[in-house]
Amino acid sequence: MTDSTDPPGILSRPLVPVASEDDAVETCRTAFPRIAAAGGRPVVVHVIEKAGGAPDKASVEQRKAAAEEAFAAVRDCAADYGLDVETEVRYGTDVVDAIVAAAADADASAIVFHPRGVSWLLDLLTGDVRDRLIAESDRPVVVLPDETDDGAGAEDDQ
Repeated sequence: MTDSTDPPGILSRPLVPVASEDDAVETCRTAFPRIAAAGGRPVVVHVIEKAGGAPDKASVEQRKAAAEEAFAAVRDCAADYGLDVETEVRYGTDVVDAIVAAAADADASAIVFHPRGVSWLLDLLTGDVRDRLIAESDRPVVVLPDETDDGAGAEDDQ
């Protein structure tokens, strides 16, 4: 039996992964209006990728600070839409596995993200994460479109 106070639908408890402060701003601007309209309560996750035995790209402290900067942007955007948002840092050697595990732990209704409008080269490098997330998730994955109708991300070219 479902509690009648729970908002129904795919955006009722979405997990929203963010990679950086800039990504958090762009993702939240795109996702939060939709989540708020659905009466949802997002869980935002930032994955700190561990090298699995090799030296990490940056210190854990530096990466935690970057995650907190992203979460500050998330909280600012959430306030604009009247959303109560949870944030969580995850660690893992595989970003996709960490996101899928976070979604399961949060009992997320879906994984919601906004692809970064980037060059074909960066898409080639990061598209694998996007494609694996869509293929390997045990729950719906919602890929949100750009805010602009023409599909061009003016901010992406700057």
